[in-house]
Amino acid sequence: MGIPDLSVVWVIFFVLLLTFLLNQLLFKPLVRVMNARQSAVTSARTLASKAAADATKATEAFDEKTRAARQELGRQMEEARRAAEAERTRLLEDAQAQAHGTIAEATRQLTADAADAKPRIDRDSTELAHVIADRVLGRQTT
Repeated sequence: MGIPDLSVVWVIFFVLLLTFLLNQLLFKPLVRVMNARQSAVTSARTLASKAAADATKATEAFDEKTRAARQELGRQMEEARRAAEAERTRLLEDAQAQAHGTIAEATRQLTADAADAKPRIDRDSTELAHVIADRVLGRQTT
């Protein structure tokens, strides 16, 4: 067997050279870009997960604050209702007391007026009886 043809050596050399150049100029930059994209996607997914968790926490906090505000509003409304009911009761009691006072005053006044009127009626009826007797009899009676 003899020495192989030099063209085979040159082919092997150029294949190795081409492999080295392709590796340096194409494959390494391509792998770098793919790794950068992969890390960007991973970073974006991490940020999205964090944003979703933050949004969930914010939603829960908002719901809790809304629930607390509703409870506070209900408490305030109940307190206002109780205060209004107490005011209504007080006003009713005042009105009843005033009505009772007015009725008592009217009854007292009516009793006093009746007591004052009775002697006058007795006196007037006596005088009227004398006047009628005088006219009927046609003379003065004593």
